[in-house]
Amino acid sequence: MPTITSGTAGISQRTNVFAEREMLKHAEPVTILEKTGPLIKPMPKNKSMTIKFRRPVPFAAATTQLSEGVTPASRAFTYEDVSATLAQYGEVAVITDVIEDTHEDPVLKDITMMLGENIGRTKEALNYATLRAGTNVFYANGAARASVNTPISLAKQRAVLRGLKNQKATKITNVLDGSPNYRTKPVEAAFIAVGHTDLENDIRGLAGFVPCAEYGRRQMICEQEIGSVEDVRYVLSPDLNPFLDAGSAKGSMVSTTGVNADVYPVLFFGREAWAMVPLRGQGAVEPSIISAGTKTKDDPLGQRGYAGWKMWHVALILNQLWMARLEVATTAL
Repeated sequence: MPTITSGTAGISQRTNVFAEREMLKHAEPVTILEKTGPLIKPMPKNKSMTIKFRRPVPFAAATTQLSEGVTPASRAFTYEDVSATLAQYGEVAVITDVIEDTHEDPVLKDITMMLGENIGRTKEALNYATLRAGTNVFYANGAARASVNTPISLAKQRAVLRGLKNQKATKITNVLDGSPNYRTKPVEAAFIAVGHTDLENDIRGLAGFVPCAEYGRRQMICEQEIGSVEDVRYVLSPDLNPFLDAGSAKGSMVSTTGVNADVYPVLFFGREAWAMVPLRGQGAVEPSIISAGTKTKDDPLGQRGYAGWKMWHVALILNQLWMARLEVATTAL
């Protein structure tokens, strides 16, 4: 069956653009990883499926004194390459002519909304799979995931940040000044940390936690941000799943089976630690709509209609030492 897009007879440009806007409007709220300061580099159509990032390798400090009349040895200027290959993803939903003709709900509109959320969750899942596989790892206790049965602590947060700062990772957000409003507090320029919503109580219990309601100018990264601790701002999502039963004896921690603690990755980001590369053409996502009633040789009575989307996407870590994964347990309520 031919796919009907904005360039094909059977659906107007206006309808297709509306569908794309509706999908993207509902995709954005369920994505938080894209708000952690990645390098987003669009790739034009008809170029390649592989994209290459080139970055200059910085010079070490020149600490050797010059000798009078002696030219110092020259250094070669080099680049480091990081490559990634784009892949295509998509989803299709079906609607019958009976539902379209008799159902009281706006089915096609609701399908478009659900497909938009599906786009967001797909991108989030793809990004999360890449990012939580990073190699710069810390543990709430012990030296391996199988030992973890302790919640997040301020001491571990500081250990993670010490490592990031030693590698010259840069903060993502700007300083928020205090305001004259009642009980507002200034917030430092910060790194961003993301994790599962199960971690919220433990994070709020950290010494020095400042909730978003007390930010000086209330400039939140997104609505999923819960607050800051020193120079880290925390954003939580139910889509950033833990490693189930991967820790040691659960004690008072959350456990799926009641035996071993679930292990929750908390991902800390410096600016441009990772990259996301969508293929940009007419838009970030290409919707396809085939109305029920469209007759083809595969559906001669026009009994089925379809709505769907496809996109190109890839995510990659550019610098392992500018981001870190802290593996923790979380306290059972």
